[in-house]
Amino acid sequence: MASASFDTARRERRADSSPLDAIEKAPEVRPEAIVATGRTSLTGLTRGALRERLAAIGVPEREQRMRTGQLWHWINVRGAASFEAMTNVGKGLKAQLAEAYTLDRPEVVSEQVSRDGTRKWLLRMPSTGRHDHNRGAEIECVYIPANDRGTLCVSSQVGCTLTCSFCHTGTQRLVRNLSAQEITAQLVVARDRLGDWPGQTPPKGTFVPVDGSRFVSNIVFMGMGEPLYNVENVVDAIGVMSDHEGLGLSRRRITVSTSGVVPQFERLGIDANAMLAISLHAVRDDLRDELVPLNRKYPIRTLLDACRSYPGVSNARRITFEYVMLKGVNDSDAEARELVRLLKGIPAKINLIPFNPWPGSRYECSDWERIERFSEIVFNAGYASPVRTPRGRDILAACGQLKSETERLRARARLMLEDGIGAEGVYGAAAMDD
Repeated sequence: MASASFDTARRERRADSSPLDAIEKAPEVRPEAIVATGRTSLTGLTRGALRERLAAIGVPEREQRMRTGQLWHWINVRGAASFEAMTNVGKGLKAQLAEAYTLDRPEVVSEQVSRDGTRKWLLRMPSTGRHDHNRGAEIECVYIPANDRGTLCVSSQVGCTLTCSFCHTGTQRLVRNLSAQEITAQLVVARDRLGDWPGQTPPKGTFVPVDGSRFVSNIVFMGMGEPLYNVENVVDAIGVMSDHEGLGLSRRRITVSTSGVVPQFERLGIDANAMLAISLHAVRDDLRDELVPLNRKYPIRTLLDACRSYPGVSNARRITFEYVMLKGVNDSDAEARELVRLLKGIPAKINLIPFNPWPGSRYECSDWERIERFSEIVFNAGYASPVRTPRGRDILAACGQLKSETERLRARARLMLEDGIGAEGVYGAAAMDD
């Protein structure tokens, strides 16, 4: 039985003091080691940072607000990729800007397109110092289209702070946090690749929403990394993405998923006003300690108390609880009933995520009949409990499958994907909620 093998593996890991027993990883690169090289890009900056760049090249203080507004519009509304395109900016200033800065985006190293229209991009950031070996850090982001919306799953770290045992991303090292600029630039790249700027059209064969909305209408912080261990940059990036005179996304369409970094909930709710999603996955502390080791620091009761007091939580702004379905581990009827009991009094949605296989994982996805039974118990208790159609599983783009050093679908990975159920992951689940 799967549960017996899981218990055996648990005992072996404790005996061996496996690295997966650690709660958090330390970053390999300290902030003071990050040094800009060459001309830097203005794409993705906050308004304040953009104004500072103008001041640095000698733009008079009396002009800085106006010039910042001009550049902001061209970069974040028009999607300008060159200063020459800025028709209402003088030639002299354009020459100054071009000498000191660029409008470069992260490099698209590869693009994989799923049979269902999901797109995964491997992005290489500009080099930030000798630790990058002059190549720059790599991260992945995923675009998930639907008829009435398009969701972009963005990363917040190079690697991940945490060691969740069912997550592929959690098996790799933590290199560093992404800057607010690097987070925002993922949205800019997506709009470039999809033709999602005024006057542009999507490339031939691209699946995008058909209801007239922006091709990228929703953002989910559910890619690589734990967003609340990079909360300052995440909050700043949300501010740029949601600026109504710029990229213009609704904060109600921006969801931040956390494994439960409780001390940062208030900061996220007040300063970002974003929707909250909790990576829960278990209803008992002993099991969640294994699946999400951060639980040893912030156990279930502490986590749920923080959810009850999350700023702005209400029936109109419910918290999403993510629950990955692991065969024989967390998928019993009793656990479904306990999940309902635990969430009593919290305005909540529950997203059930069929486990997405990845090379080397020791878990299996719950049988489809078991998932449906679990969903039925939760639904009958009054909670929405969607189970989503698989999305992006053929390109390792689903929940828990992202890795910055992209796995190139080797033969072993292909076989695992063909044998597994796969899923769209929590990206699509959260994207369905406005």
